[in-house]
Amino acid sequence: MSRHAATVTQHADNDTKHRVLFAAMQLFAEKGFGSTSVADILKAADANAGSLYYFYPGKQDLLIAVLEAYRAGIHPMLLEPSWKGVDDPIDRVFALLDTYRNALTSTHLTYGCPIGSLALELHEPDPAVRKLIAANFDAWVDAIEECFDAARHRLPRRTDRRALAVFTLTTMEGGVMLARTFRRIDAFDSAVKSLRNYISVLAGTATLAAGAVLP
Repeated sequence: MSRHAATVTQHADNDTKHRVLFAAMQLFAEKGFGSTSVADILKAADANAGSLYYFYPGKQDLLIAVLEAYRAGIHPMLLEPSWKGVDDPIDRVFALLDTYRNALTSTHLTYGCPIGSLALELHEPDPAVRKLIAANFDAWVDAIEECFDAARHRLPRRTDRRALAVFTLTTMEGGVMLARTFRRIDAFDSAVKSLRNYISVLAGTATLAAGAVLP
């Protein structure tokens, strides 16, 4: 095979692999892992079974690839678009939450966080899958913790900023679940408002403490 022919073949393989992965990401998010068949993925990707199994020996392998793609894409696909033009670290936290709100409203309250949905569906996945779901949650929490770290001078000195980031994740996941269930965006808004009020209380406490030590 000539070098040119090999390059063309490699590009075709990469295109097929990408289409299969993207189709699986969409279908797992929309239908769930268990309800998505290999035939569904092949149809959505316009690929044949040989192509799919060449890249992914089984459906579980494809799930792992999907989770790895989400983990690798958290900054370019989620954080960077959410934080474009937003410099204040606390504002970044709520800009990210607003991204989920927009996803809910643009899908008529049917959107579900893909990682959260998989975590709820796959109660006892194999260790590799569970580890990657946890890694996705950790990456999200890491990003929010960095925001709170950047704003640490506006929070009480003993604030557990990691726990506050986990609380933010819990607020988002719970808000999305409630909004989907009740088909009401105010269910999400109420959760976010409570988080905002809590952070405002923390900020107020920090301000009072700073004033108390002034001469």
